[in-house]
Amino acid sequence: MANSRSGETVIGRIVRVLETFDTDRTVQTAAEIGRRARLPSSTAHRIVADLVECGLLERDEEQRVRLGMRLWEPALRGSHALRQAALPFMERVQARVREHTRLAVVENGETLFVERLSHPRAGANITRIAGRLPPHASSSGLVLLAHGPQELRERVLAGPLEAVSPETVTDPVLLRRVLAGARRDGVVVAPGTVEAVSTGVAVPVREGRGRVVAALSVVLPRSAPTGPAAEVLRSAAAGISATLGAHRP
Repeated sequence: MANSRSGETVIGRIVRVLETFDTDRTVQTAAEIGRRARLPSSTAHRIVADLVECGLLERDEEQRVRLGMRLWEPALRGSHALRQAALPFMERVQARVREHTRLAVVENGETLFVERLSHPRAGANITRIAGRLPPHASSSGLVLLAHGPQELRERVLAGPLEAVSPETVTDPVLLRRVLAGARRDGVVVAPGTVEAVSTGVAVPVREGRGRVVAALSVVLPRSAPTGPAAEVLRSAAAGISATLGAHRP
C-alpha cells in the first residue's frame, strides 16, 4: 500500500479516519474528521469520498458522514452464531428482570457489547450495541477479564486504569482481588462501576470446551436485590453454552 510523503500508509490514514467515530460521535463532517484525524483537509475529503463510494461510510442529507453498513457486516457475521444462540435466553432473562440485558465479548482489549435488550421504563444504562468500555469498567468486562488470557489481564492491571465513574476500580491491587473473586464465584456484582445509580451483574458464557467466549449481564437499579438476577443469568448462560456446544462442527 503506497505511503504518503510523511511515510504513513493509506491504510494507516483510513484507520485514523475511522477512529474519529465513537459511541458519542456518530456523525461528523469531512472537515471535522480531518481535524480529529490530524490530516490535511484535501486528504481527509478524498479518503472520506473513497470510503463513501465503497460503502464503509455513508452521507446523510446534510452531507454529514456516519459509519456505513458495509463496515458493520463482517463484525455482525462474526458474532452471528453467538447472538443467535444467546437471544432466546436473553429474552427469558429480560422477561424476569425487565431492565437491561446485555451480551458482551472482548474485542481489541475492550469490552464490546454485541446485543442488548431493554425495557422502555428501565433505568440508566450508557452501553449500546457496538458500544465499548474499558475491560475493568463494567460487570461484563470484569467477567471477561477474569476469565480471559493472562496476557490481557496483566496488561490491564499494569494500567493506566481509567475511571468511568467515581466507583470504577482503578487500584490494581483491588482489581486483582475482584478478578480472583469473579473466577471463584462465577459472577460479578459491580455497583456504581459505570453509573452511580446502577448495579451491573454479569456471568461468563462458555463454549462447548469450557472456554469463556462472552459475558451475559443485567443492569439493575442500585437499590434492587442482585441474587435473583444472578441465578437467572447463570441459568441462561448454561443454556447458551449448551446451544453453542450442540452446534459445534
